[in-house]
Amino acid sequence: MTTGWRGVIPAVTTQFNEDMSIDFENTRRVQDALVNDGVHGLIVMGTCGENNSLDPDEKRAILKGAVEVVAGRVPVITGVSEFDTRRAVAYARDAEKLGADGLMLLPAMVYVPKPEELIAHFKTVAEATSLPIMLYNNPPAYRVNIGADVLRALEGVANIKAVKESAPDTRRFTDLINEFGDRFDIFAGLDDVALEGMMLGAKGWVSGLTSAFPQESVALIAAVDRSDWEEARRIYRWFMPLLHLDAEHDLVQTIKLAEQIMGRGSERVRMPRMILQGARRAEITAMVEKAAATRPSKTAKTA
Repeated sequence: MTTGWRGVIPAVTTQFNEDMSIDFENTRRVQDALVNDGVHGLIVMGTCGENNSLDPDEKRAILKGAVEVVAGRVPVITGVSEFDTRRAVAYARDAEKLGADGLMLLPAMVYVPKPEELIAHFKTVAEATSLPIMLYNNPPAYRVNIGADVLRALEGVANIKAVKESAPDTRRFTDLINEFGDRFDIFAGLDDVALEGMMLGAKGWVSGLTSAFPQESVALIAAVDRSDWEEARRIYRWFMPLLHLDAEHDLVQTIKLAEQIMGRGSERVRMPRMILQGARRAEITAMVEKAAATRPSKTAKTA
């Protein structure tokens, strides 16, 4: 029942013009550049893609553009993040028509559901599409936990195939695999537990900071694939100060600023988010510039 998804799958950013309309050309350019850099898939309109700041027609236009520019080179998985189940069903159906390869399905926004309501939401969306679905578990951000009890109730839903696990407790990877075996493909969803997750059996890593440093992210996956743990640790230790940013509430602004510094995109975000200013901006800029100056590709591998 596996998805076949693996490796590093960046949650790509949405690019905006100065008037805060969608910059479709540069959004596609960002997506194309990541694929050319060797990532193993794209998630469009996740948290980093500012899903809930987009209008319904914008979401569909962005997805259409992503499917066209990727042209089958890697899977295109789209976030499904809506305020109610009805809207999530409508988007899932349209995503399938537009050529998406899969869905990353979130709990409905704002309302914190009871477990039976969460299960019903996921089942209802899954029944509306034949696309494979990755459930997105991020208790710190969304105040909802997709626990073993919820997953047990969803075992019989054939197209719910994967879980993006963004809880900071790495024990969850082992607990999920012990409980469900290979029923669900597990992905590390928090950048600063990515290597730990893959060492514990995750199939891959849904990443934020890959948008700024794709080559190093791909190199990390390659090291894991060949069990070169020394090289994997070397890359991971270099990356870690930036990877911690993925767990902060301003992760979208920090990742987009990093993208801009690295010449890969614009930092513009839609309100209520605002671009970083003052000490925080200086802090992130210094971190990114230090990382760029000390990239693993610039230093010899130690024996």
